[in-house]
Amino acid sequence: MSADSLSKFYDANFRITPEYRDSLPDMQNEKAPEIPGGVAPILQVGSTNFRLPLKFARKSGAEPVALEAVVAGTVSLDATRKGINMSRIVRGMYEFRDEVFTLATLQKIAEHFAADLGSRRVQLRLDFNYPILQKSLRSGLEGYQYYACAYEGILEDGKFRSFVSFDFVYSSACPCSAELSEHARCSRGIMGIPHSQRSKARIYAEIVAGSEIFIEDFQAHCLNALHTETQVMVKREDEQAFAEMNGAYYKFVEDAVRLLYAEFNGDARVADFQIVCAHLESLHSHDAVAVINKGVAGGFSGGFSDFKSLIC
Repeated sequence: MSADSLSKFYDANFRITPEYRDSLPDMQNEKAPEIPGGVAPILQVGSTNFRLPLKFARKSGAEPVALEAVVAGTVSLDATRKGINMSRIVRGMYEFRDEVFTLATLQKIAEHFAADLGSRRVQLRLDFNYPILQKSLRSGLEGYQYYACAYEGILEDGKFRSFVSFDFVYSSACPCSAELSEHARCSRGIMGIPHSQRSKARIYAEIVAGSEIFIEDFQAHCLNALHTETQVMVKREDEQAFAEMNGAYYKFVEDAVRLLYAEFNGDARVADFQIVCAHLESLHSHDAVAVINKGVAGGFSGGFSDFKSLIC
């Protein structure tokens, strides 16, 4: 039948019957004589970058917080199977939209996908911005600090592993610049301003199976290690306090990753981790970066190269 002979009309009143639905072609499940490109297994195939409003659990039994989550869901595909129905990834996530999300929720969803799609490997990731109320240093003002986070789960051959990614933005005052400025002040009576810069730490951690850990725990670890988190609300007294805090806790990028290493290495719920810090230099036209890991045999290798993603 030629295109010219077809009716160019959308029938808004057309209703699907079970018989009509069964007659629709299903190209992914058709038995083709061969699979284009050759018979090879696919590690990940699925849907990404779709959004859902989800509720996330908060620490100490606080009311869950509803956030926009950006979802990625993939499954493995055996060499002899042509493909999957992509919409089942999205539909499957919607079946869990009323859950209060933790890492354990990802395990439930992954097990559902493995059974529903007949896959030996499922990988899920939820990216979201998590708010924590921050109090100013001296004025008593409050404002919400938002943290870029992700929950990730991998189910492979029945074994589930869970991960958390967490970004922490802080100020890094340069120790060298601070000492040189003081030298100019004391030896020559010259005022100097030490340079400091907005900086970011990214923690990517594998969590011990069955452990309960929250985004608030990650924020507390970073704050305990680095102290100089950027501020939301400030008055003059807060700005002065922040300058004093930068003076008390100045640090090179090497100091920052080691301080974070000590903090996360002391948490028994964290099985493995990789930490990346970037100090976005105000002295140089380039940045200073450092990468450290826990050092678990067969764990994170420290092979990080996407430093541009740390620009903040």
